[in-house]
Amino acid sequence: MSSAHRRFRNLLAALLLAVGFNAMAAHAEQAPIRLKIVGGLADVSQYVRYEEPFWRTRIAELTDGRVQAEIAPFDRSGIRGQEMLQLMRLGVVPFGTALLAVVSTEEPEFNAVDLPALAPDMASLRQTVSAFRPHIEQVLRERYQIELLGIYTYPAQVVFCTRPFTGLGDLSGRRIRSSSVGQSEMLQALGATPVVIPFAEVAQAIRSGVVECAITGTLSGNAIGLHETTSHVHAMALAWGISIFGANATAWAAIPTDLQQVIRDGIVDLERQIWVAADRETGEGLACNAGLPSCTAGRRGSMTVVPVSAADDERRRRLLTEVVLPRWVNRCGMDCVEAWNQYLAPTLGLQARPE
Repeated sequence: MSSAHRRFRNLLAALLLAVGFNAMAAHAEQAPIRLKIVGGLADVSQYVRYEEPFWRTRIAELTDGRVQAEIAPFDRSGIRGQEMLQLMRLGVVPFGTALLAVVSTEEPEFNAVDLPALAPDMASLRQTVSAFRPHIEQVLRERYQIELLGIYTYPAQVVFCTRPFTGLGDLSGRRIRSSSVGQSEMLQALGATPVVIPFAEVAQAIRSGVVECAITGTLSGNAIGLHETTSHVHAMALAWGISIFGANATAWAAIPTDLQQVIRDGIVDLERQIWVAADRETGEGLACNAGLPSCTAGRRGSMTVVPVSAADDERRRRLLTEVVLPRWVNRCGMDCVEAWNQYLAPTLGLQARPE
């Protein structure tokens, strides 16, 4: 073989090798970013209709395939809800959803926006969350290294019972499912016995008689069959079920800036859809539980909807000012007093005072 031929062969090999490396580099650049998401509660409308489709399909569309995601509900992920913030801080959960009522056992400040008896309607809930959002964002970033991306709400949390009642005053003496410390304190003030039960176990607890009433969402209660196992449901929103969606700071920083903005914009729209749906589904849940023709999102039952009376509303206000807020302050301390009075007192006209 001539030297010219050898030089040509070596040059060709080098060229092919360079082309191969370039192709591999191009492929690496084009490989999608894969995100693992821990979402909200399984089987309820927020997860099935909004969170899951957004992460499984919509995010790839928004990013032209540059981001792909897998999502699983936190109550089917082997994760204790109380540990979510710490798992996100450590990066074990890079993108996660935390129910504020659940994580408030560790960070009671967060429960300020969804204290029981605080927001009787969607308008007041929007106002409260909007006022307190900057503080939530700051606390997540400084204490947990979590970037806040969204705040979601479930439909109104109301009382379902297996036997008749006419208002909050009739709940004395009953065993009632609660999902948070604040709810338990409110129920105790009503003379009821609270039993803290995860959402996934509510239907069984009602069927087995562990509790005879449960506080849960109007439509989510319908989804788990409470329209078949309970007879009466109150129309008053005692709480809502606020959750935050965020990212571990390191995981978030690893995403290119342009994609961060696309993801943020997508989640802004997702959050808007979830809030609109929560408002609509609060009414639809009551309609479905009662078996009304306007029921479109659930299964029709034959429950009695207990209307909100003036006595109920007055009792709610007293529970908030005399029990719920003071006990939250007692658990939470001066940081919570200062945060409440800075962010919420101007909006709500209600000062928090240290014990």
